[in-house]
Amino acid sequence: MVKRNKIIAAVLAVVIVAGVTGFLLFRGAKSSGQRFEEIRPTRGSISSSVSTTGAVEPENRVKIKSSVGGRVEEVLVDEGQFVSKGTVLAMLSSTERAALLDAARLQGKSEQSYWNNVYKKTAVIAPMDGQVIVRSVNPGQTVTTSDSLFVLSDHLIVKAYVDETDIGRVKTGQKAVIGLDAYPEIRVNGVVEHIYYESRLQNNVSIYNVDVIPDRIPEVFRSGMSANIRIIVQENSRALLLPLRAVQSRNSSQVVMQKKRGQDGGQRYTRVKTGLQDDGKIEILSGITDSSVVLLPDSSFVLPKNNGGTNPFTPQRSRR
Repeated sequence: MVKRNKIIAAVLAVVIVAGVTGFLLFRGAKSSGQRFEEIRPTRGSISSSVSTTGAVEPENRVKIKSSVGGRVEEVLVDEGQFVSKGTVLAMLSSTERAALLDAARLQGKSEQSYWNNVYKKTAVIAPMDGQVIVRSVNPGQTVTTSDSLFVLSDHLIVKAYVDETDIGRVKTGQKAVIGLDAYPEIRVNGVVEHIYYESRLQNNVSIYNVDVIPDRIPEVFRSGMSANIRIIVQENSRALLLPLRAVQSRNSSQVVMQKKRGQDGGQRYTRVKTGLQDDGKIEILSGITDSSVVLLPDSSFVLPKNNGGTNPFTPQRSRR
């Protein structure tokens, strides 16, 4: 029994020594390896935004149909062309006129010319200023009054699809930045003009349409193109900024680390009030100034330098 107790005591002693040694090593590594980078706040721009997707669409899309059925004689515009209200888009012969002219053509040029002047063509006229975004007919084609011959758009806008969790942050008049999937190098500024009152369900999520009016319409914009939209909810162009990792949470407050004054050095925590933040920066509203020096702790673990000591957990080579 005595021998057994001695063995247990020896094992416990080894465990205690190993634990204390490991703790001291870890503590020494932590204290000797702790390094700080001194930085000062900077002034710059920071913003809070809502990012979403959408599509390029006409603000007003008008289908042009003929008042009579018949044969298309002339098409006077092409897709992409801008037209004014009252512009003649095409000329048609009604079904009766087309039949009469075909019969007169068999009787000679004089008869055909007579009926051509007496029985006038029907004009298809643009009802508004806009761009021809669809042309569906060609000369010689037969159409009815239900066929769409042209589609006019007054101007292109971007319709953004905003999740109901974000729609409360979006207001008319807010700035936006528009990008196209087809042309990622192009960025166009815009402004929120209208927020729709009725939602639609998409993948079991309520989505609200938001009209964003571009400041300019590049030539590459086409109706139906997919777009990426970033709506600027809040922005500050002269914010006092720190890296996001410089601000810590302690005792339900936000603080930054600063060097203590005096020869003893050390660190102290200063409470700050923060504002906007993005992926890498955070706005400081109060607590420090432009001239403040903030310490950024180095979170990497550094082993202490070897001052002649050895790690008891490292296998030792036997000496002869």
